[in-house]
Amino acid sequence: MTLKIERFQPEGMNVRMSHGQPSYSHVVTVSGTGKIVYIAGQLARDIDGNCVGKGDMRAQMEQTFQNLDRCLKAAGATWADVVKTNTFVTDFDEFQKCGDVRMRYFGVATPTSTTVGVTRLAGPDFMIEIEAVAVVNS
Repeated sequence: MTLKIERFQPEGMNVRMSHGQPSYSHVVTVSGTGKIVYIAGQLARDIDGNCVGKGDMRAQMEQTFQNLDRCLKAAGATWADVVKTNTFVTDFDEFQKCGDVRMRYFGVATPTSTTVGVTRLAGPDFMIEIEAVAVVNS
């Protein structure tokens, strides 16, 4: 049996939209057999550990999503397999201006999502950190 992933918005719930599509799902269910992939919080670090895009949320989101993409591929997963993200941001207003970056990676595969405003991340120049959970058919 393969994994079945269902994403839905319960009736009576507000659905945040981005470019005519839901930004995330309120509920994702997974049934069947497969593997679960947990990806540690990713920052806007390049291969040498340097912060990419100091003071630029869009540039930091791009690098963070590129790092997540590398992690997913290494685990044999795709963006369509992601069922949950936790996002930590130091500037929520700047984060909201960059929803198109997120939607480019997720498309219509909207995972459940939590976004939390924090005062600081792992270094003073980092503005965003994202962790993810994916489920892959075996």
